[in-house]
Amino acid sequence: MLIEVGQKKKAGIQMNRIHGIASVWWLRCLVQRDALALIQGELQRKSYQLSSVLLKQRKREEERHQVEDKVLFLLYGKTFKKPRRPYEKERLDAELKLVGEYGLRCKRELWRVQYALSRIRNAARELLTLDEKNPRRIFEGEALLRRMNRYGLLNEGQNKLDYVLALTVENFLERRLQTLVFKSGMAKSIHHARVLIRQRHIRVGRQVVNIPSFMVRVDSGKHIDFSLMSPFGGGRPGRVKRKNQKAAAKKAAGGDDEEDEE
Repeated sequence: MLIEVGQKKKAGIQMNRIHGIASVWWLRCLVQRDALALIQGELQRKSYQLSSVLLKQRKREEERHQVEDKVLFLLYGKTFKKPRRPYEKERLDAELKLVGEYGLRCKRELWRVQYALSRIRNAARELLTLDEKNPRRIFEGEALLRRMNRYGLLNEGQNKLDYVLALTVENFLERRLQTLVFKSGMAKSIHHARVLIRQRHIRVGRQVVNIPSFMVRVDSGKHIDFSLMSPFGGGRPGRVKRKNQKAAAKKAAGGDDEEDEE
């Protein structure tokens, strides 16, 4: 009987130990589960924060790109416009005549002048639709007329917007640096004038200008001259002239030696 009681006590103790171990294991599982849940929640929160930050950064980059695109669009606008009918005979003949007369490199230069003229005429036409006492017409109209007078496109007496509508492409081409250099007698031909400008022989005032399409103002027209560094302006002689001078000096020195020997 005593043996059975002892065995039961031992079995009870073992069961208690098993229950204790199971409870501890269960508690550990619960703790691990809670810890995993906390870790997962923290990871989700961090990932959400990171995704929100990334979204904000992406939005900022998109806005910056949009601003840059707008700036590039403003900086790189249209400078010329191609004709709608590319094979119109009358227009082709007129363009070819202007290109040859004013020494243009290609028809794109002519189209650029036509586009600038069309924009100026559109601005004048829009101002003419306003009332004469409109402040916008007074302010912008006077500014436009001053600009035309400054570049010699209109005379001082032509102080109305109607004269702006009468401007032609030839008026603009006459104010190009290439045309003025040729008409001043500094170049042998209109093409020679372009070569001189591109090779930096021409200055306007103190500034050397190497752009043939440079629009010369009325005040600057009398200051067109050869560059101080140019051979044409009293500067260093060119390569061929230096070579000829050197050969002539050698020849003269050889002749002097022969006379001394005699």
